[in-house]
Amino acid sequence: MKRILIFSLNYYPRFIGGAEVAIKEITDRLSPEEFEFHLLTLRFDSELPKQEKIGNVIVHRIGPTRPHPTITDLGKPPLHYAKYWYQFAAAWHAHLLHQKYRFDGLWAMMAHSCGVPAGLFKLFHPSVPYLLTLQEGDPPQDIERTIRVVWPLFKQGFTRADRLQAISNFLLEWGKHMGFTGEEVLIPNGVDITRFAHQYSEQEISQMQKELGKKPGDVFLVTASRLVHKNGLDEVIRTLPKLPEHVSFLIYGIGPDESMLRELADSLGVGARVRFMGQMGHDQLPLALKASDIFIRPSRSEGMGNSFIEAMAASLPVIATQEGGISDFLFDAIRNPDKPTTGWAVDADVPEQIARAVNEIISNHEQTQKVVENASILVRESYDWNGVAAEMMSVFNGLY
Repeated sequence: MKRILIFSLNYYPRFIGGAEVAIKEITDRLSPEEFEFHLLTLRFDSELPKQEKIGNVIVHRIGPTRPHPTITDLGKPPLHYAKYWYQFAAAWHAHLLHQKYRFDGLWAMMAHSCGVPAGLFKLFHPSVPYLLTLQEGDPPQDIERTIRVVWPLFKQGFTRADRLQAISNFLLEWGKHMGFTGEEVLIPNGVDITRFAHQYSEQEISQMQKELGKKPGDVFLVTASRLVHKNGLDEVIRTLPKLPEHVSFLIYGIGPDESMLRELADSLGVGARVRFMGQMGHDQLPLALKASDIFIRPSRSEGMGNSFIEAMAASLPVIATQEGGISDFLFDAIRNPDKPTTGWAVDADVPEQIARAVNEIISNHEQTQKVVENASILVRESYDWNGVAAEMMSVFNGLY
């Protein structure tokens, strides 16, 4: 059995994003007889145990806490400083865990915050193979600017890695730019096809629409996003005045920009058409998507974006930019004439393009269905978590 230590700034059950989903989906699909995964993460919530097993991962939690913190609390002391503390403390805690478990491999989930402790651990334990996964959603230039204070240590998170796995071509190029020169591999995040492509009955969908207050003729734009600047949700709100009044926007997710987005909606007179739905469990999300009409997230930057391919698997038309890794799978009829169309591409910060895309989708059912079918085929063939996990197993085995 191979023991692998994972560095991840956060993990289940709180404040989950694409990186955390990827860890769980991959590790759940790998045999516990072949791999024993340990994960070192921040605790945040004092109600969470310092150690527990979640799926196929033994989770070790460290760092400052408070009872039942909210997403807002993460931006306030002391929790705000935890991610900086983690970059150094995690290396020491990893060393202590290594004395007990003797790890066969190291896996850093994202260079930002996890590359530093992984590089430090590798410095003192050079015989332990180190895999760096790039999952970053923020613009690389922003990450590089914020990490300047520990720049040499950040760089060694790349240069000391034995292998590099990135979820998009965009991030693969960034890894090389940061100095990685070893073996690299492109393995995207995936989607649980069985869950998101599930065929709900008309009664189940109608019941969900009733709970959402959806009336005949209503069009629901929907997103599953962190409420942060990079995801461009403010641009969707700015688009609503340009769209018919029967078009509304459902936002599933939480984040520091919620107050600003609420104020923006009210100031534009569309407060009643923007619905803040809060965090939704991953098991419930597919039905919520099926009850809506168009998935939208005009990101200003994106490493890849699990939510896009989940929406495609759920047979929703998708409106997005082609920033970062989105361009790997969202192909527009005009911008990508050489590929089967899988969505509607817009430029960042251009509400007029969003309005045109929405109107095109709702006015041309036959064309929309063809695009949705193309996207579903692409996701089934290239983004199934089962296939992703099999590729990752080969990566882990190749480390030794």
